[in-house]
Amino acid sequence: MALKVGILGLGTVGTGVAKMLLDTQGRHSLLNELEIAKVGVRSLKPRSVSLPDALYTTDLESITTDPDIDIVIEVMGGLEPARSLILQAIDHGKHIVTANKAVISRYGEEIYEAATAAGVYVMIEAAVGGGIPVITPLKQALSVNRIQAVMGIINGTTNYILTRMQTEGGDFDSILTDAQQLGYAEADPTADVDGLDAADKIAILGALAFGGRINRDDIYCEGIRNISAADITYAKNLGFVIKLLAIAKLPNEPDLNQNLNQNLNDIQVRVHPTLVPISHPLASVNGVNNAVLVEGDPIGQVMLYGPGAGEGPTASAVVSDLLQIAASPTQPEQTNPLLVCSHNHTLSIVPNAEVVTRLYVRLMVKDTSGVIGKLGTCFGNHNVSLESIVQIGIQNDLVELVVVTHEVPEGSFQKALAEIRQFPEVIEIPSLLHVL
Repeated sequence: MALKVGILGLGTVGTGVAKMLLDTQGRHSLLNELEIAKVGVRSLKPRSVSLPDALYTTDLESITTDPDIDIVIEVMGGLEPARSLILQAIDHGKHIVTANKAVISRYGEEIYEAATAAGVYVMIEAAVGGGIPVITPLKQALSVNRIQAVMGIINGTTNYILTRMQTEGGDFDSILTDAQQLGYAEADPTADVDGLDAADKIAILGALAFGGRINRDDIYCEGIRNISAADITYAKNLGFVIKLLAIAKLPNEPDLNQNLNQNLNDIQVRVHPTLVPISHPLASVNGVNNAVLVEGDPIGQVMLYGPGAGEGPTASAVVSDLLQIAASPTQPEQTNPLLVCSHNHTLSIVPNAEVVTRLYVRLMVKDTSGVIGKLGTCFGNHNVSLESIVQIGIQNDLVELVVVTHEVPEGSFQKALAEIRQFPEVIEIPSLLHVL
């Protein structure tokens, strides 16, 4: 008997899902067991997909409470009414497929507890990475590994902007304006360029990788607004590219065998612009593409790469979740343990001051003798080991310096920098970035 599907939202992604379900030729035969029963929209207007008018409704709750509907696809976006509708559908015994990373990152605990109690699935492949299969591998194939780190470029808008800054030498503001005109950035780009979207996504990936819930508000988050063309150029000269990375990892980089004795509830989770060595796999991920790099034992490194958004890629992820539900038992006592969420504790996020990392800082100082030595002494007093201090040039009697550290506790570096800011020779510190 066919499973009946209700769709909440018929925007870009919802339209792509409907098109795939209406045209199953050449796709997996199980898709023929899925039937669109009802589509919830905010307003009744002509659409670019051919569905009978009788399927449309503006009464969204009529979908979440309909006893004949087996699966509810939520592709509306936003926090409300999406959260309430998801919970209502679960309460009525329906499986959920959603692309809503904001709802899952903030209300995942509530949603998954309700789903477990109801014996239904909540599938979220489309919430991270667009068309890249990353959620299912973390839940299944890669889950047999001891995960050391999961990190990636998981926001296409910021990657597009940084890529153009890299190739054209342009400034952030002008390229952001172009990205908005081309449809790669929203009219209000805050969620993207301030790193909030990436933080939602790494909260989800980190929870799957390390087997516990992550408090979204505990994630250190920094965007790309302050990246300048000068930083892009200096990074290139030093052998790096700048990417907005989302990172969830175990503290430090010990031998994986030593992790058995480590408190696995303590992890680092952060989002920030990062200098990535040009030899690193993530350095060549450009444009609107996304990539997620997973490191574990015994597999080593695996990178998943592809289009991170758009109608086709995201619809592909949604429909792949539908396929998994169609292929799995639907009785509450027989749910597939590889599809359900079993997190029952919250992971502890390492405070940012305790994170051990490399850092890049750019300073404008007076052209006076001994200033480099004074900086080096200050860093040394705070146990900050320097990899290099490079004098870039002189502008208006000011010397521009770029400092790159070895791995140091970020708190120690910040104490040194606070002291350096008070030096009369230091006029400005335009940039502070992390280094991978």
